[in-house]
Amino acid sequence: MKYLTVILFFALLGCKSVQQVNKQNIENAITKNAVQLLEDKRFHSVSIAVLKDGESTIKHFGELTIGKGNKPNDSTLYELASVTKTFTGYLAAKAVLDKKINLEDDIRIYLDESYPNLEFKGEPIRIKHLITHTSGFPNFPIKSENKKAFFEGLKLIKIETKPGEIYYYSNTAPEVTAYILEKVYQKPFEELVTEFVLKPNKMDQTKFTLNENDRTKLVKGYNDKNELMPNFNRTLWGGISGLHSTTPDLVKYMKLQLDPSNLIVKESHKKLFKEGSDFWEGYHWYIIEDDKRLMYRHHGGIYGMQNWFVIYPKKNIGISILTNTSFNETGQILEKVVDSLYDDLNVK
Repeated sequence: MKYLTVILFFALLGCKSVQQVNKQNIENAITKNAVQLLEDKRFHSVSIAVLKDGESTIKHFGELTIGKGNKPNDSTLYELASVTKTFTGYLAAKAVLDKKINLEDDIRIYLDESYPNLEFKGEPIRIKHLITHTSGFPNFPIKSENKKAFFEGLKLIKIETKPGEIYYYSNTAPEVTAYILEKVYQKPFEELVTEFVLKPNKMDQTKFTLNENDRTKLVKGYNDKNELMPNFNRTLWGGISGLHSTTPDLVKYMKLQLDPSNLIVKESHKKLFKEGSDFWEGYHWYIIEDDKRLMYRHHGGIYGMQNWFVIYPKKNIGISILTNTSFNETGQILEKVVDSLYDDLNVK
């Protein structure tokens, strides 16, 4: 019995040692890629979160305010920008499973007024077209100063291609989706996100509406000329942008998206529209699958900050990278950092 106890002790010690080595490897990979990114002086800070096999590692670098050395931390609030769309997609998937909507539905059955313009040669815009950027809607709403104006703008849209055939990124379509979700659940979109996504996953620091204390933690970002940029002012439902979050909460969101038992996640990850040999659109997820990897990802960019949120379900890995800088090439630069970090995690 004594020998068995000794063997078990060293076995546990060995497991702990392996965990410590793995943790250190992840921290080293994060640090290496963050330091390389910050060599580009257009970037001032970066926060990186990695979830690997259920264990999270979060590290922060740089300064939030130029010249002050104030490094971001786990309480720092970032604007998620278009990563908010993945929350819209999750709710749309839930609505499909709840039989509140159907992917084949003509969207006009949920609109209060007549919109004969929202079709192409008799072919209507369907729910599935809204969530895959194939509706033919313009990128930005024609009118966005308030919800009433938004619907006035919808009447001015001219659909020039058959819905479902051509991908064209739209910040108009997800707002229509958010409105439809409000209508079928009879609750404000903000409340739906809180009730069905945030509360069940204990994402207490993720929110649309900030109080005074929250605003002291909100990142104020820069453009490539080091000019301070404004934060996003939400005037519509929030289907396209408006959520704020912290790195620990984004780890919780990774855990949700990597949960194979969650039927809503499974539905939201379905491949709905194929763009190329290895590229699909899901419920506001960009899905890439080839011989080397399967990944679900989304980029978010706003006036003064950008981020990438990526999950690799077959490897049980999630990566989030956030920075307080925004300019034309930021998204591509951060994408390369994510790819490099993924490779450095020694994934086989």
